[in-house]
Amino acid sequence: MATLVKTPSGTWKALIRKHGWPTTSKTFRTKRDALDWSRRVEDEMVRGVYIQRTASERMTLEQALKRYLSEVSPTKAPKTLLSEQGSAKNLVRRLGGYSLAALSAELISGYRDQRLSETTRRNTPVSNNSVRLELALLSHMFNVCIREWGVGLPFNPVLNVRKPSAGRGRDRRLTPDEERRLYSAVDAHSNPFLGYIVRVAIETGMRSSEVTGLRRSQVDLRRRIITLSSTKNGESRVVPLSMAATAVFRQALDHPFRPIDTDLIFFGEPGAYGRRRPYAFNKTWQQIRNRLGMRDLRFHDLRHEAISRLVEIGLSDQEVSVVSGHKSMQMVKRYTHLRAEDLVERIDLLRKQRQI
Repeated sequence: MATLVKTPSGTWKALIRKHGWPTTSKTFRTKRDALDWSRRVEDEMVRGVYIQRTASERMTLEQALKRYLSEVSPTKAPKTLLSEQGSAKNLVRRLGGYSLAALSAELISGYRDQRLSETTRRNTPVSNNSVRLELALLSHMFNVCIREWGVGLPFNPVLNVRKPSAGRGRDRRLTPDEERRLYSAVDAHSNPFLGYIVRVAIETGMRSSEVTGLRRSQVDLRRRIITLSSTKNGESRVVPLSMAATAVFRQALDHPFRPIDTDLIFFGEPGAYGRRRPYAFNKTWQQIRNRLGMRDLRFHDLRHEAISRLVEIGLSDQEVSVVSGHKSMQMVKRYTHLRAEDLVERIDLLRKQRQI
């Protein structure tokens, strides 16, 4: 039976001591509230479903996200860490003052709808994918709270919230004319690494960070392969090199001004402490792209282009996934965009072969 004690301030404290369970207590404004709570808790203890909710009632979302960003996020890729920091700011700004116990599916659904109605700094609508990432962060934080931190929560409320649709994947492809003009522009740049990086991206389908982070020990020109030990999905993979990609890497490795203080293939200028970092080309890329009238072309679109070309030359989805590093065939299809005009020629060729 619970013990009810009136405190000097006039509130009522309910104290429960039950064999096999930790001592628990809570203070209420009225005796009736204290009695109702104690009966409910004792009933849950008898049925073996009691959860200590004190921590979840005291910990706010802001506090939980702060701990998550300091303990969990650093174990992920640097790009993911930055993304989660941005998502956490949006969550804290609107829900940070709520306790974890108070965050219901209704509140989270309201947050989702509010975010989807907002615009970014560029006056464009907040994308579905941005909201999906924010909800994914919130959901994983709840899972960590329940499974690892011992925060008393009966379930993850985000699981009951409908996620925004993923939307269509980007289908930006390079036309032959755009490719010629792009190669001509990057080749004319003072730093030859820009041209090398663009060609490697189109030939291999590697991500920007994977290309710029390459070191000489990862590139085997004799076997024509690149070994990537650190990738976005956390798994290593081996990327085959076409003859064109192999030629580009030979030029990069034979660069006459290659310093001896770095193992990076595409190196930048020494930093404040004399340490060289990967070549930062993003600003130059955007300037060239805009000058060519291709403002809608992102560097990541070159990865789409590369994967689509692998499908066009006849590689199966499984073979493409080995090169691209995608875990599911669905993601391979999302990145693959075939040109209808190319399929016309292929259909004619296959029909002629069958007639022969």
